[in-house]
Amino acid sequence: MTNKLLEVLKSKFELCPIDAGEMKKLKANGMSFDIEAYSAKGLGHISVMRAKGFFGLMKMDTLIINPTEIDLPLYSYDRIFAMGNDTLIVELYDTLVCEYSPDEMEQVKSQYSDLAERDPGEHWYDDIKLAASISKKGKKSESDRFDELTLKHFEAYLASTDEKADVKTKQEKASYYVEGLLKNGGPSTDVFKKALGEEKTQKLFRKVLFGTELN
Repeated sequence: MTNKLLEVLKSKFELCPIDAGEMKKLKANGMSFDIEAYSAKGLGHISVMRAKGFFGLMKMDTLIINPTEIDLPLYSYDRIFAMGNDTLIVELYDTLVCEYSPDEMEQVKSQYSDLAERDPGEHWYDDIKLAASISKKGKKSESDRFDELTLKHFEAYLASTDEKADVKTKQEKASYYVEGLLKNGGPSTDVFKKALGEEKTQKLFRKVLFGTELN
């Protein structure tokens, strides 16, 4: 699915690869990670992370957009295939400067309301997570509909505003979330901290995954 999302992005923005250096390939908690990063002219920073582990029994794909040049929320897509289950998590975080309407994304979500909801639990970032986020869990037989939901929701996300934004302000708002992850932890953050250590995890998050510190 990450390839399809990248194709959508490439049809709308000019994507320039960013060298992830030593972060291109990582191992953590029995999983092997392949990581890419891009600069999208007119949008911001994009990263893609694909992971496999446990003898192929688990696969995880991630795509993150830190939109620094346009006033969109920070976007995070996670897809996890494990033990015959398919989990879809799309989280949108309030890094907004101006008024914003998520109506189109909400309409897309309503079309797939029959798909079982996944309890996301409680987290420190809940106060900046937007209601248009998605959390679903089902069997692989529902994967095609998960794909449809993802693609339609993604296109609605990209079309939800063309309001340009001040890069510095947007980066500050994104940094609040990223630094919060590094300080407070989270499922993937904790895995990387344990495997890579604090310093390398900070570099991964700031420079490669979210692009809040590119220099």
